[in-house]
Amino acid sequence: MIRFFTAVSLALFPLSVLANERISQKFEIEGTRLIYDTEKINGEITERDIGALKRALRKHTEILEIQLNSSGGSVHAGTEMAGVVMKYRLDTYVGDECTSACVDVFLAGNRRHIAQGAKIGFHQRSWGAEAVQRYYRNWRERKNWDSPFEFGAWIYADTQIEIHEHLAYMISRGVEAGFAVESMKAESSEIWYPTQEELATAGVLREAVLPPLERPRVVAEPLSDRPQVVLQQKK
Repeated sequence: MIRFFTAVSLALFPLSVLANERISQKFEIEGTRLIYDTEKINGEITERDIGALKRALRKHTEILEIQLNSSGGSVHAGTEMAGVVMKYRLDTYVGDECTSACVDVFLAGNRRHIAQGAKIGFHQRSWGAEAVQRYYRNWRERKNWDSPFEFGAWIYADTQIEIHEHLAYMISRGVEAGFAVESMKAESSEIWYPTQEELATAGVLREAVLPPLERPRVVAEPLSDRPQVVLQQKK
Protein backbone atom coordinates (compact mmCIF):
# COMPACT_ATOMS: atom_id res chain seq x y z
CA MET A 1 0.00 0.00 0.00
CA ILE A 2 2.82 2.40 0.85
CA ARG A 3 4.42 1.72 -2.52
CA PHE A 4 1.10 2.42 -4.23
CA PHE A 5 0.68 5.84 -2.59
CA THR A 6 4.32 6.67 -3.29
CA ALA A 7 3.89 5.87 -6.96
CA VAL A 8 0.69 7.93 -7.14
CA SER A 9 2.38 10.87 -5.40
CA LEU A 10 5.28 10.83 -7.84
CA ALA A 11 2.91 10.62 -10.77
CA LEU A 12 1.00 13.65 -9.56
CA PHE A 13 4.16 15.61 -8.63
CA PRO A 14 4.85 18.43 -11.15
CA LEU A 15 7.54 17.43 -13.64
CA SER A 16 8.89 20.97 -13.63
CA VAL A 17 9.76 20.59 -9.95
CA LEU A 18 11.50 17.27 -10.56
CA ALA A 19 13.48 18.84 -13.42
CA ASN A 20 14.88 21.60 -11.21
CA GLU A 21 17.65 21.02 -8.74
CA ARG A 22 19.37 23.68 -6.66
CA ILE A 23 23.06 22.84 -6.29
CA SER A 24 24.06 25.91 -4.31
CA GLN A 25 22.92 29.48 -3.82
CA LYS A 26 24.34 30.34 -7.23
CA PHE A 27 23.78 27.17 -9.25
CA GLU A 28 20.54 25.51 -10.30
CA ILE A 29 19.71 22.78 -12.82
CA GLU A 30 16.79 23.32 -15.16
CA GLY A 31 16.51 20.48 -17.65
CA THR A 32 19.62 20.49 -19.82
CA ARG A 33 20.53 24.02 -18.68
CA LEU A 34 22.73 24.96 -15.74
CA ILE A 35 21.82 28.36 -14.33
CA TYR A 36 24.64 30.33 -12.71
CA ASP A 37 23.38 33.49 -11.00
CA THR A 38 25.55 35.48 -8.59
CA GLU A 39 23.19 38.45 -8.46
CA LYS A 40 20.33 36.79 -6.60
CA ILE A 41 22.51 36.75 -3.48
CA ASN A 42 24.24 40.05 -4.28
CA GLY A 43 27.43 38.05 -4.72
CA GLU A 44 30.18 37.71 -7.29
CA ILE A 45 32.29 35.09 -9.05
CA THR A 46 34.54 33.40 -6.48
CA GLU A 47 37.02 30.53 -6.25
CA ARG A 48 34.39 28.24 -4.70
CA ASP A 49 32.31 28.46 -7.85
CA ILE A 50 34.99 26.59 -9.82
CA GLY A 51 34.52 23.42 -7.81
CA ALA A 52 30.74 23.79 -7.76
CA LEU A 53 30.69 24.03 -11.55
CA LYS A 54 32.88 20.96 -11.96
CA ARG A 55 30.76 18.91 -9.57
CA ALA A 56 27.54 19.91 -11.30
CA LEU A 57 28.82 18.91 -14.72
CA ARG A 58 30.27 15.61 -13.52
CA LYS A 59 26.97 14.70 -11.87
CA HIS A 60 24.63 16.01 -14.57
CA THR A 61 25.94 14.79 -17.90
CA GLU A 62 22.75 15.95 -19.59
CA ILE A 63 23.73 19.63 -19.28
CA LEU A 64 24.27 21.27 -22.66
CA GLU A 65 24.18 24.97 -21.79
CA ILE A 66 25.06 27.33 -18.96
CA GLN A 67 22.95 30.42 -18.37
CA LEU A 68 24.90 33.31 -16.85
CA ASN A 69 23.83 36.28 -14.75
CA SER A 70 26.73 38.00 -13.02
CA SER A 71 28.37 41.39 -12.65
CA GLY A 72 31.78 39.72 -12.39
CA GLY A 73 34.26 38.98 -9.64
CA SER A 74 37.56 37.09 -9.46
CA VAL A 75 39.54 37.13 -12.70
CA HIS A 76 41.16 33.82 -11.80
CA ALA A 77 37.84 32.14 -11.01
CA GLY A 78 36.31 33.40 -14.26
CA THR A 79 39.28 32.09 -16.21
CA GLU A 80 39.11 28.66 -14.58
CA MET A 81 35.36 28.43 -15.12
CA ALA A 82 35.84 29.34 -18.77
CA GLY A 83 38.23 26.42 -19.08
CA VAL A 84 35.62 24.07 -17.63
CA VAL A 85 32.94 25.35 -20.04
CA MET A 86 35.28 24.75 -22.98
CA LYS A 87 36.19 21.28 -21.73
CA TYR A 88 32.53 20.27 -21.66
CA ARG A 89 31.79 22.12 -24.91
CA LEU A 90 28.78 23.91 -23.44
CA ASP A 91 26.72 26.62 -25.07
CA THR A 92 26.40 29.88 -23.13
CA TYR A 93 23.36 32.11 -22.71
CA VAL A 94 22.70 35.40 -20.93
CA GLY A 95 19.16 36.27 -19.96
CA ASP A 96 19.92 39.47 -18.07
CA GLU A 97 23.54 40.65 -17.70
CA CYS A 98 27.08 39.31 -17.91
CA THR A 99 29.84 41.77 -17.06
CA SER A 100 33.58 41.82 -16.39
CA ALA A 101 34.96 38.37 -15.44
CA CYS A 102 31.64 36.80 -16.43
CA VAL A 103 32.41 37.64 -20.06
CA ASP A 104 35.35 35.21 -20.06
CA VAL A 105 32.95 32.43 -19.10
CA PHE A 106 30.46 33.52 -21.75
CA LEU A 107 33.09 33.55 -24.50
CA ALA A 108 34.03 29.97 -23.63
CA GLY A 109 30.71 28.79 -25.04
CA ASN A 110 30.37 27.11 -28.41
CA ARG A 111 27.06 28.71 -29.28
CA ARG A 112 26.79 32.10 -27.56
CA HIS A 113 23.47 33.92 -27.44
CA ILE A 114 21.57 36.39 -25.28
CA ALA A 115 17.95 37.30 -24.63
CA GLN A 116 16.42 40.39 -26.16
CA GLY A 117 17.42 43.30 -23.95
CA ALA A 118 20.19 41.37 -22.15
CA LYS A 119 23.56 43.09 -21.70
CA ILE A 120 27.21 42.11 -22.03
CA GLY A 121 29.53 44.56 -20.24
CA PHE A 122 33.25 45.21 -20.60
CA HIS A 123 35.80 47.22 -18.63
CA GLN A 124 39.43 47.20 -17.52
CA ARG A 125 40.56 44.81 -14.83
CA SER A 126 41.58 46.10 -11.43
CA TRP A 127 43.83 45.14 -8.53
CA GLY A 128 43.03 46.87 -5.23
CA ALA A 129 45.70 48.94 -3.49
CA GLU A 130 45.55 46.87 -0.29
CA ALA A 131 45.96 43.63 -2.25
CA VAL A 132 48.93 45.10 -4.12
CA GLN A 133 50.53 46.10 -0.82
CA ARG A 134 50.03 42.60 0.62
CA TYR A 135 51.51 41.04 -2.48
CA TYR A 136 54.62 43.21 -2.23
CA ARG A 137 55.14 42.46 1.45
CA ASN A 138 54.64 38.73 1.01
CA TRP A 139 56.79 38.33 -2.10
CA ARG A 140 59.49 41.00 -2.04
CA GLU A 141 62.16 38.71 -0.55
CA ARG A 142 61.44 35.79 -2.87
CA LYS A 143 61.35 38.11 -5.89
CA ASN A 144 64.38 40.08 -4.72
CA TRP A 145 62.62 43.42 -4.91
CA ASP A 146 64.89 45.86 -3.07
CA SER A 147 62.36 48.68 -3.24
CA PRO A 148 58.72 49.40 -4.15
CA PHE A 149 60.08 50.90 -7.37
CA GLU A 150 61.40 47.52 -8.52
CA PHE A 151 58.04 46.04 -7.65
CA GLY A 152 56.39 48.77 -9.72
CA ALA A 153 58.58 47.86 -12.69
CA TRP A 154 57.52 44.22 -12.32
CA ILE A 155 53.84 45.19 -12.21
CA TYR A 156 54.28 47.22 -15.40
CA ALA A 157 55.73 44.25 -17.28
CA ASP A 158 53.35 41.69 -15.77
CA THR A 159 50.30 43.78 -16.63
CA GLN A 160 51.31 43.93 -20.29
CA ILE A 161 51.67 40.14 -20.39
CA GLU A 162 48.28 39.70 -18.77
CA ILE A 163 46.57 42.09 -21.19
CA HIS A 164 48.17 40.35 -24.17
CA GLU A 165 46.99 36.95 -22.97
CA HIS A 166 43.47 38.20 -22.35
CA LEU A 167 43.23 39.77 -25.80
CA ALA A 168 44.66 36.60 -27.36
CA TYR A 169 41.97 34.58 -25.58
CA MET A 170 39.17 36.79 -26.88
CA ILE A 171 40.49 36.59 -30.44
CA SER A 172 40.94 32.82 -30.18
CA ARG A 173 37.25 32.59 -29.30
CA GLY A 174 36.29 34.36 -32.50
CA VAL A 175 36.04 37.96 -31.29
CA GLU A 176 37.14 40.57 -33.82
CA ALA A 177 40.53 42.02 -32.83
CA GLY A 178 39.50 45.66 -32.99
CA PHE A 179 36.52 44.99 -30.75
CA ALA A 180 38.72 43.10 -28.27
CA VAL A 181 40.98 46.14 -27.96
CA GLU A 182 38.00 48.48 -27.60
CA SER A 183 36.58 46.27 -24.83
CA MET A 184 39.44 47.33 -22.57
CA LYS A 185 38.90 51.06 -22.96
CA ALA A 186 36.34 51.66 -20.19
CA GLU A 187 37.93 52.17 -16.77
CA SER A 188 37.30 49.63 -14.02
CA SER A 189 34.73 51.97 -12.45
CA GLU A 190 32.82 52.16 -15.74
CA ILE A 191 31.10 49.58 -17.96
CA TRP A 192 30.77 49.58 -21.74
CA TYR A 193 27.61 47.87 -22.99
CA PRO A 194 27.77 47.32 -26.76
CA THR A 195 24.51 46.91 -28.64
CA GLN A 196 23.35 43.42 -29.55
CA GLU A 197 24.13 44.21 -33.17
CA GLU A 198 27.68 45.23 -32.26
CA LEU A 199 28.13 42.05 -30.24
CA ALA A 200 26.96 39.90 -33.15
CA THR A 201 29.08 41.73 -35.71
CA ALA A 202 32.18 41.44 -33.53
CA GLY A 203 31.74 37.70 -32.99
CA VAL A 204 30.88 37.88 -29.30
CA LEU A 205 27.55 36.29 -30.21
CA ARG A 206 27.78 33.40 -32.64
CA GLU A 207 26.07 30.25 -33.80
CA ALA A 208 29.17 28.42 -35.04
CA VAL A 209 30.63 25.61 -32.96
CA LEU A 210 34.31 26.22 -32.31
CA PRO A 211 36.88 23.46 -31.94
CA PRO A 212 38.09 22.83 -28.39
CA LEU A 213 40.82 25.22 -27.28
CA GLU A 214 43.10 25.42 -24.30
CA ARG A 215 41.73 27.34 -21.36
CA PRO A 216 42.67 31.04 -21.21
CA ARG A 217 45.70 32.00 -19.14
CA VAL A 218 45.59 35.14 -17.09
CA VAL A 219 48.99 35.18 -15.47
CA ALA A 220 52.46 34.73 -16.85
CA GLU A 221 53.82 32.58 -14.04
CA PRO A 222 52.63 29.10 -12.99
CA LEU A 223 49.77 29.17 -10.54
CA SER A 224 51.92 27.36 -8.00
CA ASP A 225 54.29 30.35 -7.94
CA ARG A 226 51.56 32.84 -7.06
CA PRO A 227 49.27 32.60 -4.04
CA GLN A 228 45.69 32.01 -5.18
CA VAL A 229 44.60 34.71 -2.76
CA VAL A 230 46.47 37.22 -4.92
CA LEU A 231 44.78 36.06 -8.11
CA GLN A 232 41.41 36.34 -6.41
CA GLN A 233 41.97 40.05 -5.80
CA LYS A 234 42.12 40.88 -9.51
CA LYS A 235 38.74 41.80 -10.97
